[in-house]
Amino acid sequence: MGIPVILVTGFLGAGKTTLINHLLTANQGRRLAAVVNDFGAVNIDADLIAENADGVMSLSNGCICCSLQGDLLRTLSGLLRREPRPEGIVIETSGVSDPAEVVRSLLDPVVWKDATLETVVAVADARALADDPALLEDALCRSQIASADVVALNKADLVDETALARARAALATLKPERVIFPVAGGRIAPELAFAGGGHEPAAPDARRAAQTRFATPRFETTTFTADRPLDMAAFQAAIGRLAPRLVRAKGFVTFAGQPDRPMLFQLVGDRATLGPAPAGLAGDAVRLVLIGEMGRLDADAARAMLAACIQA
Repeated sequence: MGIPVILVTGFLGAGKTTLINHLLTANQGRRLAAVVNDFGAVNIDADLIAENADGVMSLSNGCICCSLQGDLLRTLSGLLRREPRPEGIVIETSGVSDPAEVVRSLLDPVVWKDATLETVVAVADARALADDPALLEDALCRSQIASADVVALNKADLVDETALARARAALATLKPERVIFPVAGGRIAPELAFAGGGHEPAAPDARRAAQTRFATPRFETTTFTADRPLDMAAFQAAIGRLAPRLVRAKGFVTFAGQPDRPMLFQLVGDRATLGPAPAGLAGDAVRLVLIGEMGRLDADAARAMLAACIQA
């Protein structure tokens, strides 16, 4: 068997990056590398993970379940040639990825002998599921949960016991309750990810029979960057107008009056947060990725709306 690989999948905004950072810091002495797939031209998650990983490889502007599969395999090959070699590799899929196709690639016997898929962890949002169990009727969400060995029911601290039970019951229609673990802040027990054993490589017939399940793009991404800070009130108003057309937004923002204090912006559904960005962040004053369902977001209008927020 080769170097163990942990594949992290899950809902948009469920907390995959937070969970990965927890695994990288609670690494039990392992030297871990990370591969990050962000569905956008600007890879926000790579910046959020870089501080904690032995090495971060970024796959941007595509989805590793389809257009970036070759890039993923080349990236793994590059990590395996590093000296010293990592003792584990954590792969984050985009929230719009079907992990079944990534799993298929990783179970190719040629890949498996050097990079052995050990555990697939799906991250689900307890509050989102408690509010709307019908989320699991979505084919992509169902595939993310169905592909998992372990389900981290994240943000369990943000709901009461009744709502948490409702979220667990929804997940239990797809996975046994014994593999569903409520967690807060992505703090899954590392032993659940690095459990040993791993998956077996696919038989040749299984590889031939596998087909891409989501061949038609469902989501599109828009990137906005600026080299000057934004007016905070104007930005908040712009996001308020854009939010109904978005399923996810994230990135780094600086505001007029505090140009040396970059902030991490996150939007999931109708919930938006601002918090301190990682230390040592470099690059444009503003880097944002907006994700919406195909045809719902006017990219040019969105960028113009955000450009109007730039402090004169």
